[in-house]
Amino acid sequence: MPISQEQFARIAKDLPGMGNDPHAVRARVEALEKILERAFVIPGTKIPFGLDSVIGLVPVLGDLVTAFMGAYIVWEGRNLGMSKWQLIRMSANIGVDTAIGAIPFVGDAFDLVWRSNSRNLRIIKKHLDKHHPATRIIEG
Repeated sequence: MPISQEQFARIAKDLPGMGNDPHAVRARVEALEKILERAFVIPGTKIPFGLDSVIGLVPVLGDLVTAFMGAYIVWEGRNLGMSKWQLIRMSANIGVDTAIGAIPFVGDAFDLVWRSNSRNLRIIKKHLDKHHPATRIIEG
């Protein structure tokens, strides 16, 4: 039994993190950044890594997949009404990550150091803290 677009919108609105409000966007972007950049820790060290580094081990294709995942963060930033300059900076972060990440071995090590999604999250958080202060989370 198919549901109407209105019913779907109501259901999605009630689910946590599924709305278009700035707080829901912040929660989604933070969750995606954690999965892509800090989901795991290298055993015996305290160096975090995420799916960006793991998927990036697949030459070229892995870097393209993670670039599209990072582009979702930029898209969320666009939906928040961020300036073109901020969106260009975020896109450049992903571009550098993808270009250097595509180089075998060097790119894999680079993925551990250049965390484009973490950089983009910082840009989004700064925008949200300034323009939507109710979404601010005090971290301790």
